[in-house]
Amino acid sequence: MIKNNEIGEEISVTLSVTLGSTNLRVNQLLKLGRGAVVELDRNVDDCVDIYANDILIGHGEVVITDNDKIGISITDITNKK
Repeated sequence: MIKNNEIGEEISVTLSVTLGSTNLRVNQLLKLGRGAVVELDRNVDDCVDIYANDILIGHGEVVITDNDKIGISITDITNKK
């Protein structure tokens, strides 16, 4: 018998966050070097997209954690029915 607190313990989910996107030609990509800046299609104060296994599940804001790591503060969850 499976207990409620055991459900999902063996299921692995990959979370990813998209800050923005851009289109580059291959020759532009090959010219990129250390220190190059690639402009994305979002502003600094725009929310980021949060994906679970490549499915959009919500949005959030970029934060710096107490350990100087990058984190995401979830601002909303997308309703999927």
